[in-house]
Amino acid sequence: MMARTIATNDRVDLAGLVEFARQRHRMLLITRRADGSVQASPVTGGVDDAGRVVISTYPERAKTRNLRERPEASVVILSDEWNGPWVQIDGRCEVLDVPEAVDGLVDYFRTIAGEHPDWDEYRQAMFDQGKSLLRVTPVRWGPIATGGFPARLA
Repeated sequence: MMARTIATNDRVDLAGLVEFARQRHRMLLITRRADGSVQASPVTGGVDDAGRVVISTYPERAKTRNLRERPEASVVILSDEWNGPWVQIDGRCEVLDVPEAVDGLVDYFRTIAGEHPDWDEYRQAMFDQGKSLLRVTPVRWGPIATGGFPARLA
């Protein structure tokens, strides 16, 4: 019989949360629609130097419209491997549009992919596409968790 994997829940402070999140870019962004129902969006994101979750998007997306009206968001940060550790962050979200968003979009790109070969070209593309940047400031977060069996079944 295979050994059972036991679920874990590791509480971390803000520094531990940021360290965990900086290494992961697959996320689910949870917002609320006007009727109060939940809207979920799979997104790519990063963490900026201020410890905020940053997500690039467009102004006409449902998530962006929802966050302009109701700036509270939850972000579930997933590991690349399906059964890897994850965490949920709840916080307040700012929506920035170009041109104000351009410098933040540069930081967003750097957190995910490193240096761009032509930053002027990238900035122009963000402006031409009319991009928006979402910045979620963590207010509370759960433990960094892994799935598995309850410890009582070990």
